[in-house]
Amino acid sequence: MLKPINLIASAMLALALASPLAAQDGTPKSGGTLNVVIQPEPPSLMLGLVQNGPTQMVGGDIYESLLRYDSELQPEGQLAESWEISEDGITYTFKLREGVKFHDGTPFTSADVEFSMDKFLRESHSRMRTYMEHVESIETPDDLTVIFKLKQPFGPFIGIFEPGTAPMIPKHIYEGTDFASNPANNTPIGTGPFKFDKWEKGSFIHLVKNEDYYMEGKPYIDDVYYHVIPDAASRAVAYETGKVDVLPGGSVENFDVPRMQAMENTCITDKGWEYFGPLSWMWVNSDNKPLDDVKVRSAIMHAVDREFAKNALWNGLGKVATGPFSSSTRFWDGDTPDITFDPEKAKALLAESSYNGEKIRILGLPYGETWQRWAEAVKQNLSEIGMDAEIVPSDVAGWNQKISDRDFDLAFTYLYQYGDPALGVSRTYMGSNAAPGSPWNNVSNYQNPETDKLFDEAALMANPEDRKAAYKAVQDLIVADVPNIWMLELGFPTIYRCDIKNPVNTAFGVNDGFRDVWIDRD
Repeated sequence: MLKPINLIASAMLALALASPLAAQDGTPKSGGTLNVVIQPEPPSLMLGLVQNGPTQMVGGDIYESLLRYDSELQPEGQLAESWEISEDGITYTFKLREGVKFHDGTPFTSADVEFSMDKFLRESHSRMRTYMEHVESIETPDDLTVIFKLKQPFGPFIGIFEPGTAPMIPKHIYEGTDFASNPANNTPIGTGPFKFDKWEKGSFIHLVKNEDYYMEGKPYIDDVYYHVIPDAASRAVAYETGKVDVLPGGSVENFDVPRMQAMENTCITDKGWEYFGPLSWMWVNSDNKPLDDVKVRSAIMHAVDREFAKNALWNGLGKVATGPFSSSTRFWDGDTPDITFDPEKAKALLAESSYNGEKIRILGLPYGETWQRWAEAVKQNLSEIGMDAEIVPSDVAGWNQKISDRDFDLAFTYLYQYGDPALGVSRTYMGSNAAPGSPWNNVSNYQNPETDKLFDEAALMANPEDRKAAYKAVQDLIVADVPNIWMLELGFPTIYRCDIKNPVNTAFGVNDGFRDVWIDRD
């Protein structure tokens, strides 16, 4: 049996993560430069056109939306100072802040909200295009009021107003232009606490303090440098030598995290991923025998030692998954049918199943050594209950192709959940979203009309308690069917110097929180 590696270091790291963040008390100081790793280099900073991770990280401090969300996914005012939702869940009224200006000095008004949501993002943003299908009309009775009227209740609607999903775009710059080729894409203009200054491709991106920001005294720091450092080992060295102050989640290899944590003046947190809720699992190709047999799938589920993976491979980070919902996603319920590690139960289920010695092909995720070792651990877990398994090597392009073509038996992946099951969970279980050709849809080809119906109904419920009951039923049904092998709620630690105060202060981590960062350094 595989033995946990460096569990003392893992336990120490888990303890550190369970402790409070570095003390944030004291009076914030103004001034100073923040140096952050960005990897890979973003293809663009125009957040309305590009939504990959690095673009969201930098763009989230240039652009803003109407709201922010805390670690409990509760909305807080940003460009909107208040909002009301009608009892029937149809009408959303936002009151905008006074005195907000874009970086070029032009006032931000309700006309920019209407343009951003109903024109720019509906045309250019794939997720927003889907959400806007629920909107009947947008009214702007005055410069500081925006009224959204929905066609029917859509429970997740209040959760979409963050900069990565609904950035506010300057109408006066983009109206009547070809959005994709507008020259302003190279010098992005938002309302955020930092303004774009310079981009040295392959080296750094520089943002400077927005001196006219509408929140008095903020941001505290003068500027931010995002350093492009392609090699993980070099990123670790950059932190060790003092070139950078912040290593966002995933910046260094997992095996380097305990060493980083042991350094003087170093703090670490796995907070700031609550909205994304990254959940890892193995797709099960239910079109292939014997994986069409629920007893075979259940045997695999009980055979996989996920606690070992968390402690030995992920340094104690994250949580063992209970099913298709992350615990940070709204309406999660951990009281689902049993899927705990139980090799004896796995052997009994396998003996009752249709399994007849077939070789099970495991497609690993080609994202580094941790994922490779995880595939090896699962292969050994399966061999210990009497299953024949092999690991299929692949690069990223090959992995994408094999998943799209359904050329696998088990395949590692992880996806984001975006805070609400209607936004980030249903897409991977709806029968109507199972066509081959995409690595991000219902790849397992799970077909259950009952869960489809519940997903559809729950998304349109106005009452949160009704949604909670519907999603509880969804979780129970899906877990009983075991269409995937759920692994871990991934923990991606942000590593930073303890004199960098408050680097993670929303459910989006370092993507939108630098307005509140201050440096306690002489």
